[in-house]
Amino acid sequence: MEPEAGDHGPACRSLHSRSGEMKLRKRKSTLYVNTQEKRSRRRDLLGENIHLVLFTVALRMFNCFLVQTSFVPDEYWQSLEVAHHMVFRYPLSYNYGYLTWEWTERLRGYTYPLIFASIYKILHLLGKDSVQLLIWIPRLAQALLSAVADVRLYSLMKQVGKQEMARWVFFCQLCSWFTWYCCTRTLTNTMETTLTAIALSYYPLGGSRSRSSVRYPLLVALACLIRPTALIPWVPLLFRHFYQEQRKLHLVLHHFLPVGFITFSLSLIIDRIFFGQWTLVQFNFLKFNVMQNLGTFYGSHPWHWYFSQGVPVVLGTHLPFFIHGCFLAPRRLHILLLTILWTVLVYSMLGHKEFRFIYPVLPFCMVFCGHSLARLKAWRKAALSFLLLSNLLLALYTGLVHQRGTLDVMNHIQHVCPRGPDPASASVFIMMPCHSTPYYSHVHCPLSMRFLQCPPDLTGKTQYLDEADVFYLNPSSWLQQEFRSNASLPSHLVTFSVLEKEIHAFLTSGSYERTAIFFHTHWPEGRTGSHIHVYERRLTGRVNTGGN
Repeated sequence: MEPEAGDHGPACRSLHSRSGEMKLRKRKSTLYVNTQEKRSRRRDLLGENIHLVLFTVALRMFNCFLVQTSFVPDEYWQSLEVAHHMVFRYPLSYNYGYLTWEWTERLRGYTYPLIFASIYKILHLLGKDSVQLLIWIPRLAQALLSAVADVRLYSLMKQVGKQEMARWVFFCQLCSWFTWYCCTRTLTNTMETTLTAIALSYYPLGGSRSRSSVRYPLLVALACLIRPTALIPWVPLLFRHFYQEQRKLHLVLHHFLPVGFITFSLSLIIDRIFFGQWTLVQFNFLKFNVMQNLGTFYGSHPWHWYFSQGVPVVLGTHLPFFIHGCFLAPRRLHILLLTILWTVLVYSMLGHKEFRFIYPVLPFCMVFCGHSLARLKAWRKAALSFLLLSNLLLALYTGLVHQRGTLDVMNHIQHVCPRGPDPASASVFIMMPCHSTPYYSHVHCPLSMRFLQCPPDLTGKTQYLDEADVFYLNPSSWLQQEFRSNASLPSHLVTFSVLEKEIHAFLTSGSYERTAIFFHTHWPEGRTGSHIHVYERRLTGRVNTGGN
């Protein structure tokens, strides 16, 4: 027995020894990998290098403060003004606020304004609801979300292509003048674009390692609650996912339907609370803008407008690189090109067109611009310099110069707010195209204010004219009839410079004196002018608050 044991002993010891070494090395390897993973997690944020994320956040915060102009009324009247009305309409000592006709007709939902109302409520409870914080905190929050969308777009491009290509897509996204101009605004289109870009990073695009079928439908559903048109770009993407999915029934029953049911129920409950009745705002919105096509009340354009003007303006100097990239992108990204084309075609069928409507597919366009830059070798430095300089000039001009008067004048009106016990001592009448300026969200005091109304005709009248239209037919006559006695005259008037000659007699008879001028834009058009004038009644005994 011993010799036999002795014969096998060394072999067994050798085997156990080698096995022990293998196990020991495996433990070392596992420990080493775990340590590396922990270090990697400490360096990562949102799945990317923390320095990249912090740079993007800092850039978008800087972006926010360098956009001091107005774009369209909806960035205030469909978000901040509604939120201000939700939170401050029943304060302890006064009642003020205003909702536009869309809310009385229940065409809009409260889901998006509720985000800003929550911010306002927190500031109010903390006693920090100063007008400047009410203006800037929502915009900074939007800037933070836009930075997240930028980082997620970069992550997606790393998954479907090379890291070098992802860098050029990231560069194009950050230097896009239209993104710079819009991404920090409190527009429903901005939130729609942000959620679309983040959702795309979870979409099972060809070559992507991300296979979540819950996160991206959830983000798409939230975007549709904010703006129903958010579904348009996702129609081809959702059909593609359904077509390629092997377990189609499982995808629909366990992912799409539960997400849709939960978000739709949430929307119904929120709107039930604030409207006071069950309301399907998504249907009302589509009925007004698509079925009845009443959006043309605010202007209409020919069918080719997006192809001839919309896309070229929004892309700007990225346009040649986008066209070039369309021929270079791999086949798995053709679905994004189809999505862009589909979205532009759908919006082209509607009479009312705006640049911001196609903003949600702009990140898709940057993917093809990045592919173009990745292929350029000898001309790359020149192309980068051209893109950076041209977009920088456009971004700075549109962010700091063009259409800034309507915000500057509200800063001036803040000083008109009554300070004493008599809130009726001051009043403001804004004689400008309706919704030209923000309202109580940018004043935040019980100041009596009025502006020219312009709701669309919902009764079918053939010769319908709103209050603003009637005013501009004969401004002087309208003012004389509206303010028959001096006691009814407002203490301050705000108007564009082009109207001064027409109302000169009224200003003289009412003892108004121009007290402030604010630059608005270099190109006066129609009822607007290059400057905004503020007039004050000197008979009120108020002191000139100054202006620039």
